[in-house]
Amino acid sequence: MIKNYFLLLLITNAFVFAQTPGSESPVMTIDATIPYQGYDEVAPLLGSAQYKIYYDNVDGVLDKPIFLIDGFDPNDSRDIPAVYALLNYGNTGLNLGDLIRDEGFDLVVLNFEAAYQSPTDGTTLLGGADYIQRNAFTLVELINTVNSMKLGSEQNVVIGPSMGGLISRYALRYMEQNTMDHDTRLHISFDAPHRGANVPIGLQYLFNYMVNGDPGITEAEPLVNGLLNSPAAKQMLIDHYLGHVDANGINQDTSVHTPKGAPNFRDAFQNELDAMGFPQNTRNVAITNGSGIGQMTGTPGMELINHTFNTGQVTVPLIGNINTRALVTVRFAPVASQSVEVSNFVGQGQLIIWFDLFNFNATAESLTTSDGLDSAPGGQFDLFTFDDGSNPLITDFFNNFNSQYFNFIPTLSGLAIDNEPNWYANPDLNNSPFANTYIPQDNEPHITLTNGNVAFAVTEILQGTLGTMDFLNTHNIKLQQNPVTNAMTLLSSTDFANARISIVDLTGKLVLKTKTSLSKSTSIPLNLDSGLYLLNIQTENGFVLNTKLLVK
Repeated sequence: MIKNYFLLLLITNAFVFAQTPGSESPVMTIDATIPYQGYDEVAPLLGSAQYKIYYDNVDGVLDKPIFLIDGFDPNDSRDIPAVYALLNYGNTGLNLGDLIRDEGFDLVVLNFEAAYQSPTDGTTLLGGADYIQRNAFTLVELINTVNSMKLGSEQNVVIGPSMGGLISRYALRYMEQNTMDHDTRLHISFDAPHRGANVPIGLQYLFNYMVNGDPGITEAEPLVNGLLNSPAAKQMLIDHYLGHVDANGINQDTSVHTPKGAPNFRDAFQNELDAMGFPQNTRNVAITNGSGIGQMTGTPGMELINHTFNTGQVTVPLIGNINTRALVTVRFAPVASQSVEVSNFVGQGQLIIWFDLFNFNATAESLTTSDGLDSAPGGQFDLFTFDDGSNPLITDFFNNFNSQYFNFIPTLSGLAIDNEPNWYANPDLNNSPFANTYIPQDNEPHITLTNGNVAFAVTEILQGTLGTMDFLNTHNIKLQQNPVTNAMTLLSSTDFANARISIVDLTGKLVLKTKTSLSKSTSIPLNLDSGLYLLNIQTENGFVLNTKLLVK
């Protein structure tokens, strides 16, 4: 026991004491201590995940953590370096993680593995698509762990892209409700599905039939069992094929086919999330990739694909080899109050003429309050990402789509607006629970960082740092005047040697970086275009000033 205690002490100290600026920790495992029992599970199970600390580029001390939580990733196609790379933006090779590390922040990346054994009993869990609650409990453990390691009194920032926004929202609120101190000041939700996500129901029907119906195309199995039927997908998808099929799990039942979530999953999760609400002790802000002015992706009822595929030869008893083909049609969900066939599959064989071997079709109906979800304003899913190039038939399938994108995270969902039944309505921010929002005019691919939303995130991160007000009140450092023109003058009641000064424009670009001594009145020449900038000053004593700088 004593030996284990000292080993833990040595490991902990290794990460508390200063690292080389810009260094990285090894990839480490974090096991939850709070178990969760899923809707279809017989016992509660503990979750687990991997994390890595990217120390700041200033002093290498873990004192200003920013948590980055990975989202839905059934196959763990994004390892930790790939999650970090999600922070790339623009066409200049810039990275938000690099930028904030230059400002003295430490980035803690949490990644959920494709499959791992639960610490409870070795049961295999699918981390990147597991229950949102279980992944949230793993994040709770990581927050507690990092809080016990960090130095100083700077509060955390938590960034949740996509499903990571739900995981982090749930974790932070759960900690508040259970008297755990998350010590977090800012939660940034990045195109997260607070009101649910969307995958075209026509594609869902088609994939399910291709795998579990007559064709039996095993290559598409990951799209059904790994993607659509994962716990997280069934929790998030507003319309799920399992809400519409009969007892055989393939053909439609006879009910009305307006949007309906997966039974026992979708409503249960949304009701729990709504009852919890948002974290109360944090500033909650949101970035969406969905249009704020009603721009659509395609049109309701449009043909997503209408193509005939050569499926090769098959051997038929007593006949021999025959040619086969598949006629496939998929449409987006229709306009309000209308019904349309959204999925049609006909398998044919050739004996002089083509004849039907099997067929499948399914319809969808839209509510009276809104056109179908598939073309609504929202963060877009790139259909081409389904194809990994390993199967020519799958490649041929995705190459014949009439649209590369569909609406994945509706704009209203990303803003958590729950009292607007029309998914195409322009968002009324008075109905959003967020303190601040960034909404583009045009729909963008899901979790895409741009110059605009990076500037928004940087402003939110820097304006709330602990050192700002303490430094101003105690040491009286300030700009002599603001706006400025060709130079800025800094006034300080204390002398500082080697103060680091940086200025970032609203695209996130570092436009000035210098080191100088401050003494009473210090003038620094500027050669900047007119506009708004972010000024950051850090001293050797650890004081920080973050403020907005207006150049005329």
